[in-house]
Amino acid sequence: MVKAVVVLSSSEGVKGTIHFTQEGNGPTTVTGNISGLKPGLHGFHVHALGDTTNGCMSTGPHFNPAGKEHGAPEDENRHAGDLGNVNVGENGTVSFTIVDSQIPLTGPNSIVGRAVVVHGDPDDLGKGGHELSKTTGNAGGRVACGVIGLQG
Repeated sequence: MVKAVVVLSSSEGVKGTIHFTQEGNGPTTVTGNISGLKPGLHGFHVHALGDTTNGCMSTGPHFNPAGKEHGAPEDENRHAGDLGNVNVGENGTVSFTIVDSQIPLTGPNSIVGRAVVVHGDPDDLGKGGHELSKTTGNAGGRVACGVIGLQG
């Protein structure tokens, strides 16, 4: 079992902790709690770089080792880092579990050392018709982020 964790930080009061676990070559399970967001859907992605020297802006694009278009987590044509949306309740918090086979914690496409980014708006999953739909899901600004690190 390999484990990783992200502690989200934000200049806007968004906080959260996200845990990743992977058994052997199986899918990765992502469990998290985030607070301080406005209610509704927020894009949730793994970005390519674990660089937060310029806040969340320096985390680069979505993690996309296969060079595909942006899409929904269940789409065949999607970035590996496209994890869809988290649905925040009226109290500004969300707890969630995501199981995904494109974000391994080991091997050449490991997400360890990359970043998780929570966006200010819903991810349209590549289906919104906006000029940014096929690259970012038109998910708006980056409101919180953190670097994925191995956990003992």
